[in-house]
Amino acid sequence: MSYEDAKDYVNKHFKDKKVVFTNGCFDILHRGHLMYLNEARALGDELIIGLNSDASVKRLKGDDRPVNNEDDRLYMLENLKSVSKVFIFEEDTPYDLIKAVEPNILVKGGDWAVDQIVGHDIVTGNGGKVLSLNFEDGYSTTNLISRIQGRS
Repeated sequence: MSYEDAKDYVNKHFKDKKVVFTNGCFDILHRGHLMYLNEARALGDELIIGLNSDASVKRLKGDDRPVNNEDDRLYMLENLKSVSKVFIFEEDTPYDLIKAVEPNILVKGGDWAVDQIVGHDIVTGNGGKVLSLNFEDGYSTTNLISRIQGRS
């Protein structure tokens, strides 16, 4: 789906709604992800996720990632109650997707400073909010993979 298609989808389906946007790899869904996504959804009417493509995850996380391919990750996210729509992006950051979607609220996990969140300039420039949500210690895909591999 092109960014123009994403923009058209949001304008058609979420017009006059408070749209929250977040992004990530969501390689192996865990409790921390679900807590975060539920918190994000509670901030608005609709939650849109920008999902890193397989190639993007590989560039960011290394050759052994993603564990789950983008189609499987997309399916899992789209079937969560808190998620309204998922768009896959190929770049390392969702900047162009955020520009197309123009969310009212942009969020990332608490390990991100607000001014470091990609797209903060777009959202604040449009009068929206950018928030760093709670980060649940002990929940991470990297730690989960290490535990599965017997390294922790």
